This record gives sequence, C-alpha cells and structure tokens, in this order.
Amino acid sequence: MVAAIQGGMLVCGVRVEFILFALTLLGVALLHRRTLEVAVAGLVAVTLHKVFVAGFPHGPGWSGCLAHVQGEGVMLLNILGLLLGFALLAHHFSASHLPAWLPHLLPAGAPGCFLLLVLVFALSAILDNIAAALIGGTIAASVFKGRLHTGYLAALVAASNAGGAGSVVGDTTTTMLWLGGVSPLSVLHAYVGAGVALVFFGFFAARQQQAFHPLTRDVPAGLRIDGARLAIVGLILGAALVTNLSANLWLGAQAGRFPWIAGAIWLVILLTARWRRPHWAALPAAFRGAIFLLALVLAASMMPVETLPAASWRSTLGLGFVSAVFDNIPLTALALKQGGYDWGFLAYAVGFGGSMVWFGSSAGVALATLYPQARSVGAWLRDGWHVAVAYLLGYGALLALLGWQP
Repeated sequence: MVAAIQGGMLVCGVRVEFILFALTLLGVALLHRRTLEVAVAGLVAVTLHKVFVAGFPHGPGWSGCLAHVQGEGVMLLNILGLLLGFALLAHHFSASHLPAWLPHLLPAGAPGCFLLLVLVFALSAILDNIAAALIGGTIAASVFKGRLHTGYLAALVAASNAGGAGSVVGDTTTTMLWLGGVSPLSVLHAYVGAGVALVFFGFFAARQQQAFHPLTRDVPAGLRIDGARLAIVGLILGAALVTNLSANLWLGAQAGRFPWIAGAIWLVILLTARWRRPHWAALPAAFRGAIFLLALVLAASMMPVETLPAASWRSTLGLGFVSAVFDNIPLTALALKQGGYDWGFLAYAVGFGGSMVWFGSSAGVALATLYPQARSVGAWLRDGWHVAVAYLLGYGALLALLGWQP
C-alpha cells in the first residue's frame, strides 16, 4: 500500500528511503563480489528519490542535494584520505620487515593470536580505529602467512572498534561527543563493556585462527629491519594523533570545517616520498574500497531519521544492532541532540555494534581491502558469531557493574 506524506512516500507504512537503503544492504550481503556497484546504485536510487520526491532538510531538488553533500563533505574527505593514506602506511609497515620479526615476541599458539587482538585494541585507543585495524591486518598477514579465518578477521575489526569506544580520540563517534560538550571521562567507562567483549570474542577467535593456520614464530634468516620505513610509519601515525588532538583542543567545533587529519597524513606521505617511495600501486584497490564505504555513508546520511526512541538502556542496546548496518555518525549526532543518554553506554553501543557486519564500520571496510574474503555477510555472521555475543555480554557487564546513569 502506497501513501504520500509530507516530505516523502510510504510503502506499507515504511518510508521509501528506508526501503531503498535496505535493498542496497541486501544487495551488498548477497552480491559480495559486486559490492561497489551495488552501493553506488543504491546511492543513486536514494539520491534521485530525495531530489524528485522527498526533498532534503536543506531544501528541495538538486540545490538541497548539493547543500547536503557539502554538509557531509569534510567527513567524507577525511574518510577518503584516511583509507588511501593508511593503505600506503600499511605497505610501508610491511616493507619495513618488522611484521616478519614481531612474531618472535608473540607467544606460541592461541595466546599469541589473542595477544595480537589486544595490541590492536590498545592501538585503537590512541589512533583512529581504521589505522589500528590496518596495522593489525598487516601484522597478521605476516604471522599467519596471509591465511586468516573469517572469524579472526571479524575479531580484528571488533578489537579496533572496541579499543576506540572509550577514547575521544579513538573513534569518530566519541570525538563527536567530545566536540558536542561531553566530557572525555563520561565515555571512559565504555571500556568496561569493551574489555569484557574483547576477552570473550578474543578467546574464540584465537582458537579459530590457530586451528585454521597456526601462528608462525620463525624469523627469516638475514632479516634486516628498514628503519627509514618505520620512521615514516611513526611520522604518519604521529601526525594523525597530534592533528586530531590539537584540532579538537584549539579549534573546537571549527575543527569540523576541514579534513585536518587526512591532510596531515598526506602531507607526511608526500614529504617523505623521496626518502622511501610509497607503494602507489596499492591506491586503486584502496580507492574502490573507499568509494564503497563513502557511497554507503552518504546514502545512510540521507535517511529520514529525525527522531530516536526515548533514551534508555534498552533503546541504546538496540542502537548497537542498528549501527551494524546504518551509519553510526548520524545516529550519534541525533543522540547528542536528543540528550538523556549514559554516554559511555552509547559510545560502546554505536562504536562496537558496527563490528557485527563487515561493512558496519569503516575499520571493517578498510580491512576488507586487504582481505577480500571478508566481503561475505554470511561467512562473517557464521564465523564471527562471537562478536555479536560479546556485544551482549559487554553491554550486560556495563548494566550489572555500573548501571544506567544518564
């Protein structure tokens, strides 16, 4: 049954935008070899509907569309710059030969697999979760000879998202809360849930990986570490961290008017290119992955989510599942405007919830550029079942130990 309402159309009581977006996500899930084409087609369909039928909050027609894209532009440029920049960073790190030497420091067996997840978790607390996931994926490629179980890939993404959940510099959503006036201490207790989740999914994922392809601790004879490439990696990561902190501290809300982090990363890449040549050949594959993510993020930003359910621990729990398929940035913006949340609960839910599906977070999409086998929703849900269970256990730990304190 089709009905016209102010600002759009309903089909069986559901806005057409939601139906188009759901069909796009279904296409991504079923046609994982054509994810880019499906995402772009979905974006085109949603855009045309908004232009000719529903309109935008900024106004009707193409002018409203342009204003909307401009409003999302800085975020999109930051994501694009990060994904492309960290693809080059991952090659610098791999070509330094440090990943081949690191297994010497990891314990043998499943404990070594688990410790790598802990390392990704810790890195994500101070770096962007995309960087942590790509660094973890690069190390894993060496210690597991490129053979990763899908459950362990899901765990790498989950570790990067969980590690950023309680840090205002570790995830875009927590940075948004900080810029919106939420104290960094008010999201810190998200680590209670994130820590419980890490122990649970890490235990099962480590056993999966060890059974699939055991960790290799042998260091190749004659291995020499390329200190110059490691220095470049350090400069890139340092630029990202310092820029993120300084832009937020000094510019406040004005920080969102320019892609400072991506700009700083690319400045270092270009300045050091004569020292060690970046692997430019990695950019085409990274660009395809970035366009896929940007198409989904932009389509999600056009959804008419003007309101959220009343803030409670139950509705916040549900937001975690929604963020697995829906961009968590507009969800966070709406929650910030609505108020009444326990910000640690919200940070955990929208930050970690996206780990349950491979395209539910930018870290998952970034890692899928290194491991195309991750682009199967069925395999991700089947082999990464422990991530969804860990989300519930971590949320339960927050409720039991701290309680909902809006």
